[in-house]
Amino acid sequence: MTFLPDDLYAQVEANVPIACVDFVPVREVSPGMREFGLIRRSSPYGDVWCHLGGRIRRGETIAAALQRHAQETIGVTLELPTDPQPGYTYQWFPREVAPHDSTPFGADERKHSIGLAFVVSMLGEPQPRDEAHEFAWFARGSLPDHLWPGCEHLFEKLGLTSRP
Repeated sequence: MTFLPDDLYAQVEANVPIACVDFVPVREVSPGMREFGLIRRSSPYGDVWCHLGGRIRRGETIAAALQRHAQETIGVTLELPTDPQPGYTYQWFPREVAPHDSTPFGADERKHSIGLAFVVSMLGEPQPRDEAHEFAWFARGSLPDHLWPGCEHLFEKLGLTSRP
């Protein structure tokens, strides 16, 4: 597969929204009790907890992008249909181009992206690698401190948490 040179990709990323897959693994710990998994990583906002994911490559299906990011970040395979559909579509903006109306969005100083967000099941035990410093499971409704800005809204929309 051919990739753009780093300097050209940086120029594209600075000027065009990037299509991404965002996902949160879940597991059932007892009947009716689910936990969701997050990674801890370095970010423009310091060391934070967040969902997994990243950009979709040209010619890559959504399912293939999800599987690639799962393998690269935590070394697992996801249980997916051939044509997975997002549970929510979320927008991420750098401060200088963020909307000033009531549009909900997440913060990302690196790029403007459109995240197709999924709740997924996985096969295997997560082993953090690449950008992930740590992986942990959280009970529905509980969130760790130091979340990537905007993740709380995303998790609520995906049905993983609820506001009091």
